[in-house]
Amino acid sequence: MGIYIIFGLIALASYIVQARLNSKFEKYSREPLPNGLRGCDVAKRMLAQNGLHNVSVTQVNGRLTDHYNPTDKTVNLSPEVYNGNSVAAAAVAAHECGHAVQHATAYSFLTMRSKMVPAVSFASKFTPWILLIGIITIEARPEIMLAGIILFAITTIFSFVTLPVEIDASRRALAWLNSAHITDYATHDHAKDALKSAAYTYVVAALGSLATLIYYILIFMGRRD
Repeated sequence: MGIYIIFGLIALASYIVQARLNSKFEKYSREPLPNGLRGCDVAKRMLAQNGLHNVSVTQVNGRLTDHYNPTDKTVNLSPEVYNGNSVAAAAVAAHECGHAVQHATAYSFLTMRSKMVPAVSFASKFTPWILLIGIITIEARPEIMLAGIILFAITTIFSFVTLPVEIDASRRALAWLNSAHITDYATHDHAKDALKSAAYTYVVAALGSLATLIYYILIFMGRRD
């Protein structure tokens, strides 16, 4: 019963955090930067000032689809961020550029995360099926369930490795926004608030993954008894 209560609390926390993130993004998307720069301008300036002239800034479809791609060295910004002249756009653009700086400086957790990607891709594709078969056949073939748990554990570890990567990218973004005078006294606190709300989504996701892992372990141990 305890694990179901935990699941319920995490689901509630996830809903609250996501709603808060959307609310913050909407709020700060309506707050213009004092210098009139768009998100793409902020990104290009941050990259240039960090000597990353081989990283390009592109626009991608969708909302909150912003990401850095280390494979082709591109900072990909959603239309609202790419064209937006707002605190939210500047914060998101600088955050994604923070990942580019991490990549260029071989930030340890980003390097670890990148090395885990092939294993996580494999695990994400096959783990649900292996766990399903494992639960059905646990009495006769417990090793199948154990294999599924190990694969799921890889995705859980990946979620926790992601946390310092995202937090550090926001730290780099905020430091640069301040030093480059992109934000002023008032807007800097709002940029910090927006990025903090985004970080909470990764925390909840990691805790949710951990709770699910514990649930499968309890199933395995219970059936084995």
